[in-house]
Amino acid sequence: MRKIVFGIIVIITSLTFAQNSVLKQFSQAFADVAEKANPAVVTIITETEYKMEDFHQGLPFDNPFFFPRDLPREYHGQALGSGVIVEAEKGYILTNNHVVDKADEIKIKLMDKRVISATVVGTDPKSDLAVLQIEADNLSELELGNSDKLRVGDWVLAVGSPFSANLSHTVTAGIVSALGRSNVISSRDHYEDFIQTDAAINPGNSGGALLNMEGELVGINTAIVTGGFEKANRGVGFAIPSNMAKKVMQDLITKGYVVRSWLGVYIQNVDDNVAKALKLSNRDGALVSDVVEKSPAEKAGLEQGDVIVEFNDVLIHNSAHLKNIVSSTPPGTLSKVIIFRDEKKKSVNVTLEEIKKSDDKTIASMPLNDRDFGLEVKDVNKTLAEKYGVSMEQGVVVINIIPNSEAFDAGIQEGDLITRVGTEKIKSKREFKSQLKKAKNQGSVLLLVKRDDVSRFVALEVQE
Repeated sequence: MRKIVFGIIVIITSLTFAQNSVLKQFSQAFADVAEKANPAVVTIITETEYKMEDFHQGLPFDNPFFFPRDLPREYHGQALGSGVIVEAEKGYILTNNHVVDKADEIKIKLMDKRVISATVVGTDPKSDLAVLQIEADNLSELELGNSDKLRVGDWVLAVGSPFSANLSHTVTAGIVSALGRSNVISSRDHYEDFIQTDAAINPGNSGGALLNMEGELVGINTAIVTGGFEKANRGVGFAIPSNMAKKVMQDLITKGYVVRSWLGVYIQNVDDNVAKALKLSNRDGALVSDVVEKSPAEKAGLEQGDVIVEFNDVLIHNSAHLKNIVSSTPPGTLSKVIIFRDEKKKSVNVTLEEIKKSDDKTIASMPLNDRDFGLEVKDVNKTLAEKYGVSMEQGVVVINIIPNSEAFDAGIQEGDLITRVGTEKIKSKREFKSQLKKAKNQGSVLLLVKRDDVSRFVALEVQE
């Protein structure tokens, strides 16, 4: 009996010792990453000069009743952010564009308390990234990791200067909560593929490091989601993936701007109504609502209503995913695109071109509301064409919308031109009604609506 009791005690002691050993190793791993990363993370302090005219445009600035003449006409504002040294030899620092945007003076505070003036190598507002440069000896750097290897649930550490320069090199820990987040900053021009994390990120952390457990830089902390008027962390933060940051950084250093490719389509997400109308088996992919004239897409034969489901063997999740993949593919690349058209898959080869400023809008997703009905249409005649500014082309023009109807809620407006119902082009009101009736039997209706020379699909769910 004593032997059994003794054996149980030995087992419990061994398990406790093993558990403590694992916890100690876990703690040691965090400490090692933080110790390695801290010297390469910097505090960025910016100075910006503001003039009274900037705040009081249109007001009688020279009237002493409103603004006494002895008041200063210029003010200096100071802002705080973070950055990461990614190339010590040349002094390159990676940070957010919004940290240094419009700054008149930028100073870098290192962990050893040195304060050094920085110059801007290049900025890219569309990805919210910027590259700075300082001249200094004995700098530390962080190695860029492969953000594509991150998985939801992986442990990560965030390092930066939240709230104050006195809180520099604050280290917080959490996990990767989600990957591929988009529509966070709510800008059509923005390229978003965020890593979401619950590691505490606060004002001042912008531009700081997100690290994996190997101590590699896998993200640049950028944004937080807060509750109401609060500015503090609520467990939802976002970082730009290192793979995106690496490409942007290299272009800014070597070219001074970011090289992006152009496909030449307006795209939108596939929702339940769109999937039902096009008889898709899932909701992945990007729906082509319009093709730009003389674009790579038009040259390759892409059409309105195509659903792009693969691009260079990568399955497309949504319109933002396609946008990021296309933009990061080198111009001139012959790309294989798998589309879904007329209930069948088809392969199309597209040669991408470098995007120009004038083409910029044609790579953005075109978010739409997706409900309709309660609209009145007419054939396009000369009078209606002049009234609504539409061309005498095939289709019907919307002349009336019932308030609070599905059409109203969808954002369809008087003067919109409807050129297609489902997969069928329409030439008249009679064809519109006929195709609408057929489409209703499928449980969902897809309309192609044109406004201001831009077409977009609206999917309508048939109410029983």
